[in-house]
Amino acid sequence: MPRVEFTSHLARHVDCPPVEAEASSLSELLDAAFELSPRLAGYILDDQNRIRQHVAIFVDNRLLRDRDSWDVPLQSDSQVFVMQALSGG
Repeated sequence: MPRVEFTSHLARHVDCPPVEAEASSLSELLDAAFELSPRLAGYILDDQNRIRQHVAIFVDNRLLRDRDSWDVPLQSDSQVFVMQALSGG
């Protein structure tokens, strides 16, 4: 089953244990995580249901660049990592 993990930085703010779910897309996998931890959605998605600017999502070690459409296909062994990106100088 696909698995999503969240960085410990996010865990300081909201409950976000790793989640494995039968999901054929990133949106299905994230929905499963949001169902277990509803507050998590507010840290990952903005009010337009897009991935927040300072959140980076990697699907099978590839950075997701399209923040508007997160209906990315997953394989049965896909690994997803969600982290807050750093900015500034």
